[in-house]
Amino acid sequence: MPLTRDTPLTGLPGVGPARGKKLEKLGLRALGDVLDHLPQRYEDRREQYALGDAPVDRPCCVSAVVAETPRVSYVRRGLSLVKIKAVDSTGTVHITFFNQDYIREAVRRGESYIFFGVVERQGNLFAMTNPVFEREGTARTTGLIMPVYPLTAGISNNLLAGIARRAVDECLDGLPEVLPARLRKEHRLCQTQFARKNIHFPDDFEALAIARRRLVFEELFVLTCGLAQLKDRRSAGEGRPVEGSPEDFAALLPFAPTTAQRRAMDDMAADLRSGRAMNRLVQGDVGSGKTAVAAFGAWAAAKNGLQCALMAPTELLAEQHARTMEALLSPAGVRVALLTGSVKGREKKALLSALEAGEIDLVVGTHALFSQGVEYKDLGLVIADEQHRFGVAQRSALAEKGGAVPPHILVMSATPIPRTLALIIYGDLDVSVIDELPPGRFPVTTLLVGEDKRARMYGFVRKQVGEGRQVYIVCPAVEENGGGWEDGPGMDLKAVTAYAAQLRERVFPELRVGFVHGRLKAREKEDVMSAFHRGELDILVSTTVIEVGVDVPNASLMIVENAERFGLSQLHQLRGRVGRGKHQSWCVLVTASRSETARERLKALCATGDGFQIAEEDLRLRGPGDFFGKRQHGLPQLKVADFAADMELLKEARQAAQELIAADPELKKPSHRLLKKKVRELFDENAELFN
Repeated sequence: MPLTRDTPLTGLPGVGPARGKKLEKLGLRALGDVLDHLPQRYEDRREQYALGDAPVDRPCCVSAVVAETPRVSYVRRGLSLVKIKAVDSTGTVHITFFNQDYIREAVRRGESYIFFGVVERQGNLFAMTNPVFEREGTARTTGLIMPVYPLTAGISNNLLAGIARRAVDECLDGLPEVLPARLRKEHRLCQTQFARKNIHFPDDFEALAIARRRLVFEELFVLTCGLAQLKDRRSAGEGRPVEGSPEDFAALLPFAPTTAQRRAMDDMAADLRSGRAMNRLVQGDVGSGKTAVAAFGAWAAAKNGLQCALMAPTELLAEQHARTMEALLSPAGVRVALLTGSVKGREKKALLSALEAGEIDLVVGTHALFSQGVEYKDLGLVIADEQHRFGVAQRSALAEKGGAVPPHILVMSATPIPRTLALIIYGDLDVSVIDELPPGRFPVTTLLVGEDKRARMYGFVRKQVGEGRQVYIVCPAVEENGGGWEDGPGMDLKAVTAYAAQLRERVFPELRVGFVHGRLKAREKEDVMSAFHRGELDILVSTTVIEVGVDVPNASLMIVENAERFGLSQLHQLRGRVGRGKHQSWCVLVTASRSETARERLKALCATGDGFQIAEEDLRLRGPGDFFGKRQHGLPQLKVADFAADMELLKEARQAAQELIAADPELKKPSHRLLKKKVRELFDENAELFN
């Protein structure tokens, strides 16, 4: 019976029900699934060496004849060794296998084998440990560029590579071609069969590069087609016309908006009066004045008889936003309320009743805003702060509270993101960038110091607290993971709990030291942060939970321990916690690292305060993960593309997708039938993103 892409893996030799369940953990059920399970790296096993010529710093293939019958010894319970002696014309190699007793029967004296592994020199003798091997002349796992796959417990790379070989041999004929021929020709892309064959078993590294380029382009092209369609659908959607003049609003403010703030307000005003639903991102550095721009939206909504909901990622941040909005908008008659999980009983009941009756114009809160039982009279605008921390699903859930006509949506983000990356991450949104700080803000002085300056740094902490200021100290770990910090410079990561105790008991016994980290319960965390905000703590020792947090204008010093452990964008966010008041502020980066690369990275942060410039550098050095943690942005998991490495191809694919969607918005042309199917599959697999 011929194999097809729908053939269950459990129907293959060597894959029974038990292995089938393990393969399911990798998302592999049918043979066609394996074509999409791409290698994470490759090993070049093509070139063979004599033992005497083998490189000593990397795995390689050597051909040798087994000179003696393999010997098995049992060192202790649970540990066995199989030892083999093999020879070629240049020497003898002693090969050891751990806990692989079957090798005693698999290897025969007098026969020639190819061994792949690291060859270690021991005088005139050679040694190998746990090499891959096969009888010379079979060429299943040697003599080729070998794919190395993501695995799970109980599934070996050899097994998965064998299944992938069956899939490539049996399932490539008739593989549907998603990209139209014209597009492939225009962008110099190979056919899908060539790409699939050579991404798994490349003829050479040039063929691998050609295959990868095609698959990266396809992945990014399909994603951007989906986002472009979504953006078109949303921008074509009906929205309540909302009139509001940025000039009139600016007259209400106790300060003059910056040019960048005015530009963002003008963008919003045009969206709001267009009659289409607004879907806009306002992106700006920490302290650039995004809240005032959001206040303009809330003011305009209230002026037109509509309600606004502002969603924040933490209760503390929600309380902060509520205070700011109350101060800015209550003089204009806008009624502001706060709804968080802490609001309970009669107070909550009265607030919900007022919200449903339309007696509240702006409600500020956390995820409680879109929970069951929260009803709005006429929700016209949703504002989400730090969008990537919510995910699109929550934003959509709140948008559904708007009734028949969807509310306008404004997203605020203080995470500077390189523009090209933002076009993908926020591909369904229009983007406004606030790229200047309000006048009167002191730039934060950033210093890089080593362990030898610790005593001086502690003295500076005392000086700042003595002048009435407060201090943040950020650590990369929550608990100790080995020796203590006094074991020596750089011996261990600074850990919040132990370090806070050390500071409180031995370094600053006269000061008030508190700590906070992500493992604390939400209420405990909020209590500590509130105490710091009220000035009841002098020093707050923390993990990065304070990266996006409460505004403490009195905090003037940020110390980051083991600074080399953080990304530049993350360090920039932490730095933004200080410099928010009328005092000069400092950020001190502490590192014991001697790595020149690490120190150059940190020096780059000392040299500039431009978050977007820092973000570009971070993307180049670390990739996009630092901006979003583990898929916080809500995008589909990319299987082959790498935002950092494939930036130019990303631009090319995005441009091509925009042109194609502009010419055929619904992908109705016959040549786009399979592309439409692929985009729909992407929507179905990631329904929470595209709803």
